Amino acid sequence: MARLKTYVRPMTGWWRRNPFYIWYMVREASCVFITIYALVLLVGLWRLSQGQAAFDAWRAALTAPTSIVFHFVTLVMVTYHSWTWFKIMPKTMPFVRIAGKRVSDRAIVASGVIATVVASIVLFVLVRWAVI
Repeated sequence: MARLKTYVRPMTGWWRRNPFYIWYMVREASCVFITIYALVLLVGLWRLSQGQAAFDAWRAALTAPTSIVFHFVTLVMVTYHSWTWFKIMPKTMPFVRIAGKRVSDRAIVASGVIATVVASIVLFVLVRWAVI
């Protein structure tokens, strides 16, 4: 009797065959940058607990070119990740109706982006005001 061979679907590079999956994997890879950034902030908190000199050394390290490039790349990744979540908002929430008409997907995405920009500006102003 012949033995049946089990079919094993090749999984190597499955995400590279479709542009949708490529962008999906880029969004998922952004968590690596976000995690490293969170660790950088935790190190800063730890250095702050060690005193003024240690904290100043940590802040000086943040001015290195590699640190600036890392922060820029992280900003781009976080922005892309956030944008994809804003784009999916209308698909994940129940229909919103105002005056009997359904609010468009575009309006929902725009309102989320605008709310985020306004909140960021308010926080920036409050932090600058508190520092000065």
